[in-house]
Amino acid sequence: MEKIVEQGILYDFYGPLLTQHQQEIYEACVFDDLSLAEAAECFGVSRQNIHDLIKRCDKSLKDYEARLGLIARFRENRDSLESMRKLLSKNRDAEGARSLSAAETEALLMAIDELLDSI
Repeated sequence: MEKIVEQGILYDFYGPLLTQHQQEIYEACVFDDLSLAEAAECFGVSRQNIHDLIKRCDKSLKDYEARLGLIARFRENRDSLESMRKLLSKNRDAEGARSLSAAETEALLMAIDELLDSI
């Protein structure tokens, strides 16, 4: 299951960098769960060709992440936003002195929620 999730995340970020042909076969095998034989029949190539293409695509997607690091940065940004949200939420819930007004805190929480929802 973890491999499928990893493949999905990598594909979400870097799939458009694959050729149209690679995207079609990768989506059919990984996301539509076609067997190698079914994909080979559908695309008119051998099972070995499908297997090799999937392996090359997986390697390419991992190489893109190793070079560009978009997923790592995405996760870091998301973690930072979640930390800020927790801190602001604590500030809002605290009964003691506040450094932000309730309206300011609420506005920040809403902005962070929107960012978290968009990423």
